[in-house]
Amino acid sequence: MTARREPSAPPALPGHEHVRLLGLGGFADVFLYRQDLPRREVAVKVLLAGSMDDDVRRRFRTEANLMAQLSHHPSIVTVYQADIAADGRPYLVMEYCSRPGLAERYRTERIAVAEALRIGIRLASAVETAHRAGILHRDIKPANVLTTDFGWPALTDFGIAATTGPDGAATVGMSIPWSPPELLGEHPTGDARSDVYSLAATVYSLLAGRTPFELPGGQNTAQQLVARIERAALPPTGRADVPASLQQVLERAMAKHPARRFPSAAALGRAFQQVEAELRVPVTPLDLTDEPAPPAAAERADHPDATRLRGIVAVDPVAPTGAPVDDDRTRVRGAVQVTPEAPPAGPGPRFEVPAEVEDEVEAAPSGRGRVVAGVVAGVVVLAAAGGAIAVAAQGSGSADAGPTTTALAPAPPPTVGGAVPSPTELAGARQADGSVVFRWTNPDPQQGDQYVWGVRQATGEPTLALVGTTTVTVPAAQASGQVCIEVSIVRADRRESVRPTEGCTA
Repeated sequence: MTARREPSAPPALPGHEHVRLLGLGGFADVFLYRQDLPRREVAVKVLLAGSMDDDVRRRFRTEANLMAQLSHHPSIVTVYQADIAADGRPYLVMEYCSRPGLAERYRTERIAVAEALRIGIRLASAVETAHRAGILHRDIKPANVLTTDFGWPALTDFGIAATTGPDGAATVGMSIPWSPPELLGEHPTGDARSDVYSLAATVYSLLAGRTPFELPGGQNTAQQLVARIERAALPPTGRADVPASLQQVLERAMAKHPARRFPSAAALGRAFQQVEAELRVPVTPLDLTDEPAPPAAAERADHPDATRLRGIVAVDPVAPTGAPVDDDRTRVRGAVQVTPEAPPAGPGPRFEVPAEVEDEVEAAPSGRGRVVAGVVAGVVVLAAAGGAIAVAAQGSGSADAGPTTTALAPAPPPTVGGAVPSPTELAGARQADGSVVFRWTNPDPQQGDQYVWGVRQATGEPTLALVGTTTVTVPAAQASGQVCIEVSIVRADRRESVRPTEGCTA
């Protein structure tokens, strides 16, 4: 067992009185100080003297700038000051979060489903805000989520997690239990969907009391965890009070292939909101600058408590123990550059037009949203672009029928209805010409329902298409041997099945 290292000496900081050690890190220690003016307690993160090479200094400065840029968000730790101590060590003065963080709680407490959802939505808001600013976190885990004095989760540790800039380094660090498969390979690559995975893995830990692929009482070496993350199905949380819809949300957010996940942190947050509505608990707002607030509670009028006022739930304060925390530390990794994008218009997947059909695409007006364009052999191909949704569909499957285009207005805010179900009774039948016709049933049809479907490929993710009927045809040219497709229901407000239905035919 590795011996616990001794903490570094707290530096003398002008206008600050050292109180005690808060935690040990791989590259920095965190101390509690009492600031003289304005009078308050603050957390001071001090770089270790032995780790001050040029790269670490650069990343430390980056952390200060990124957290200052994002710290207006209520679920991101606020940075007050950055400077160099008299002994030459760089330091950050940050908001002191006095309550136990998630790393201290998830192993020792049974966290209620409603609280886990509330934390997940607030963190999704923080992560989405970072992504819109062009910043990937890349190390979301319980140890990097503190708790403010008012009980809000507060994301921290952006320094070694992500930066913007042209000099992204090739090295990558990770916290294996919460890392997606694409960050565990020999040549790690990741994007916003990698943060979506880690955020969902963190919520899973809050519910299960363990990391997602940890075997209680079993062998859990780093090599074994990596193998399970890359190949094993996500196990159930083991809690009877976790609804199936929440398990499905977590499974989608933690899919092995990034294309199978929610396309953004905001989309994951909306999926959590739908589960809240299903459970009839108050729907937690997404704290985004352009996000409309949901109703205060997702309850029907006939619910017994529908018109009763709820009191404030008091949480007994937990006295700080002063014990340093240094588990789940992160190895050094370089920077990742991401391009800021306009926020996605809805929780649905991002679609791309294959190169072979680009010349058949009809563009929709520019603006926010997604464009659905292109008709090839009766398949409607979708392109990720701005604008209202334009649906091009062939009439009655005729090969020479001209496409018709209809436009939908921008989607309204997500509803607080229950989770969108998956299609049922999916079955395929091979036709005399070699094509395969698939049919399915919508178990809860609603006005405006459409369906996203695609042919499953052995070597990659399907190219998804949008149709308005419960029947599709896979042309003979694409239907040699076994043919498998996946189908999801898409509501008029852009909500969709949290998990697609898959079916095959010989």
